[in-house]
Amino acid sequence: MPLHTFDLAGHGPVTLDIRHLVIAGWAGRDRAAVDHHIAELAAIGVKPPSAVPTFYRVAAPLLDTADRLQVPGRDSSGEVECVLLASEEHGVLVGIGSDHTDRKVEAYDVTVSKQMCAKPVGAALWKLAEVEGHWDRLVSRCWRTRDGVRALYQEGPLDRLLAPRDLLDRLNGGALPAHTAMFCGTHAVIGELGWGEAFELELHDPVLDRSLHHRYLADALEIAQ
Repeated sequence: MPLHTFDLAGHGPVTLDIRHLVIAGWAGRDRAAVDHHIAELAAIGVKPPSAVPTFYRVAAPLLDTADRLQVPGRDSSGEVECVLLASEEHGVLVGIGSDHTDRKVEAYDVTVSKQMCAKPVGAALWKLAEVEGHWDRLVSRCWRTRDGVRALYQEGPLDRLLAPRDLLDRLNGGALPAHTAMFCGTHAVIGELGWGEAFELELHDPVLDRSLHHRYLADALEIAQ
């Protein structure tokens, strides 16, 4: 597995050996809202999850700190998520990433769709211990650029989503396994879900007055006729 080098705030470069990648889905705190969204997707053919939240295991090499990825056609889109990463020396770390997913494949098999695209993650990280006490006040945002027009695509405080410890309790009894990265769920989109040629991600901490950022381009691979 490739090693990933990040910049840990207050420390400097850290190298992580990520061998396992997990995507948490249906991770909202409001179960009624989650059930409503499941029903909406079921109406258009998306199979309901077997459990809430659901944890999808995907190939670890899909984790990517690059600012550009290649995707199959124009049926995919990104979404802003907090990412937890295991570190032996510094404990659990927090980053910002995108569960970039093929929406066409998602309509008939969510698990397969999660394997179709790279999972971009920003190069800067925080220690979870520094933000866990005010986690619900953190705000995540995503801007999408489509046909050259940049617009706010997602925005919301993290109190709408399950907290890290709640997710970890359900995943593994409270601990993030060694060599693991986990995407922690996302907000509903503003407007139409779907393709964009660029996505910009932000996690803002109003208490410590700092932010994590990542921007990446999605290059659609067109099949030659």
